[in-house]
Amino acid sequence: MALLLIRNNKDYQPWIKALQKADPEIELVTPETAKDKSAVTMAVTWKAPNGSFEGYPNLKVIGSMGAGVDHLFNDPSLPKDVTLTRVVDEELASDMQEFVLTLCLNHIKNLPLYRSLQDQSQWKPTQYKRVPDVQIGILGFGTLGQAVGKTLQQTGFQVSGWSHSRKDVEGITSYKHDELDEFLAQAEILVCLLPLTEDTEGILNTALFEKLPKRAYLINVARGGHLVDEDLIAALDSGKLSGAALDVFHTEPLPEDHKFWNRKDILITPHVASMSNAASVAPQIAENYRRMEKGEELKNTVSQDKGY
Repeated sequence: MALLLIRNNKDYQPWIKALQKADPEIELVTPETAKDKSAVTMAVTWKAPNGSFEGYPNLKVIGSMGAGVDHLFNDPSLPKDVTLTRVVDEELASDMQEFVLTLCLNHIKNLPLYRSLQDQSQWKPTQYKRVPDVQIGILGFGTLGQAVGKTLQQTGFQVSGWSHSRKDVEGITSYKHDELDEFLAQAEILVCLLPLTEDTEGILNTALFEKLPKRAYLINVARGGHLVDEDLIAALDSGKLSGAALDVFHTEPLPEDHKFWNRKDILITPHVASMSNAASVAPQIAENYRRMEKGEELKNTVSQDKGY
């Protein structure tokens, strides 16, 4: 039995080192070193090229190396009879909490404006907002969304969350799937942390922006596929939205000729909000491998039907 590693950048060494430390008895292979494909029973991957899982007849489990799993479903040849898993990691959650909090404070204290004024040698004090007076909505109130929401709430922001089912989180108002309009109506800052599925693709569009308070601010740290790019530009040009912070895009790296680059009202970061650390993630991958061997229930499984 062997564990297959597949990464789009073929940077395997940190993962091999971390997994060997977590469990030195696990045989680790890559597509280049797998001499006997029938020995592979589990694969862990990040954005594997389409068709990467073909030719492994005994593959039982495919795990994402990160919290996101949309890259698995992008492969039309994904086996239907395998169990899918994802990563749930305290470091990933902590990184996202810090990143979103920073973006929210950056916005309400007008720091992007002052950076622009600095380029023009202009001294122009501008009224700022105070934390307790700002309502933030978390679109996608699952494990990661709740972690982010708690940090924002503990900082002093008013926080609400929207998800398929209502969640019970102290100090945070939770809305369920048929209460989206009510949720959006009070979100002065909208943070997207949704999984990318057929139902959520393109959800950040003109129709949704119209339901937000005037001059709302958008933060997308989920997936580029959630956003309709042209609709965002139109909402900014019309003044419906005051600005946006985008960490994810349809095409990454963002093409040099993309319209977003020249917008002073859009903050662009290169998909760095929360990145998997091999040393932190490896123990749970090794644990799932051993659970698979013993026929035990796996941790952090993903539904192929739901897409998350």
